[in-house]
Amino acid sequence: MSEFDTLGLSQALNDAIAQAGFSEPTPIQQRAIPLALDGHDVLGLAQTGTGKTLAFGLPLVDHLLAQPGKPAPKTAKALILAPTRELVNQIADSLRRLTDHTKVKVATVVGGQSINRQINMLQRGTDILVATPGRLIDLMDRGSVDLGQVRHLVLDEADQMLDMGFIHALRRIAPKLGTPRQTMLFSATMPKQMEELSRAYLTNPQRVQVSPPGKAADKVTQSVHFLPKAEKPTKLREILSRDTDALTLVFGRTKHGAEKLMKGLVADGYNAASIHGNKSQGQRDRAIKAFRDGTVTVLVATDVAARGIDIPGVAYVINYDLPEVPDNYVHRIGRTARAGREGEAIAFCSPEEGDLLRQIQKLMKVDIPVASGTAPAPGTGEGVSRRGGGNRRGKGGGGGGKPANGQPAAKRRRPRRHRAA
Repeated sequence: MSEFDTLGLSQALNDAIAQAGFSEPTPIQQRAIPLALDGHDVLGLAQTGTGKTLAFGLPLVDHLLAQPGKPAPKTAKALILAPTRELVNQIADSLRRLTDHTKVKVATVVGGQSINRQINMLQRGTDILVATPGRLIDLMDRGSVDLGQVRHLVLDEADQMLDMGFIHALRRIAPKLGTPRQTMLFSATMPKQMEELSRAYLTNPQRVQVSPPGKAADKVTQSVHFLPKAEKPTKLREILSRDTDALTLVFGRTKHGAEKLMKGLVADGYNAASIHGNKSQGQRDRAIKAFRDGTVTVLVATDVAARGIDIPGVAYVINYDLPEVPDNYVHRIGRTARAGREGEAIAFCSPEEGDLLRQIQKLMKVDIPVASGTAPAPGTGEGVSRRGGGNRRGKGGGGGGKPANGQPAAKRRRPRRHRAA
């Protein structure tokens, strides 16, 4: 007997869970699923890699299995919003493992793919629609989707949606949804704006928190190397050479820098690929598949991938460039030590990034162990320019160009920026 059997899910869904290979619910699943089954709005907080997708996905599918009738053309019964294409695909794949032999249909709409194909798919209606907000609004503007039948709304990785300015899109989408409805909001961190978001869109929510916001997964071993920017390429290759077969995720700050770094690694004989905002959806999907399969062992990414990669076999996460937003460090290193495994997170910190590291350690309430070098004194560096001016590397480096979103900081929160998400 599976421990999922004790949570109140239907027998049909428990059978699907067993067939999918899940046997023991995680803490966030144990606490959130019964509340969601009872119809409560849920505010779920848990570190990455702890099973938030099933925490909202299982009760959502359970509710839909109990509802009679097929969805009408252009409609959906449930809407899941996520900030990136990769995360949308990850969520949909997880849900399809549970709904393959049921009447519940799962569909996705994201930027970077044929909108006409998505219009045709929506014409048939769907039970669960998983979407990025930008593409969903494009479809709404064309009259290709009717959200009036949505009675379940899920906001996944809602803090990243706030960081990326999706609040403007949410303000357009929410009034089009049906009422009454159940809303579930899940996140790994809890910035101040999240409280405002929960008050605006959740009704008497039940708060489920299984770890302090900003806390890394327990089985992640962290370390930091203090070194000049020009020495980062050499240190990266030194680390990669220690275990050439291990799956390693390397994070850069900019699209240009990630691509340059990847090409330098390939030239040096490493099996590397990259994903960032300048890549088409097909290119990103192929790179992630090759990484999952082990054909590619080094994946260089910007933060577009920080929450869209659910690959249990990732052994190392290397922060080649520290993120400008401290919360993103938590999400980056959450790509390793998933599903109970162990993993290692290695950070490079140049003198210019000293303040960024201090912000990360303040958020996490820990001092990251020093692997080499000496930490710069507070205030000795100016941090990293948000316009990309401080990111240039030497030969083989990983920086340069615009920020990963391709726009200067002053324009980041313009709502039209997300049309291609």
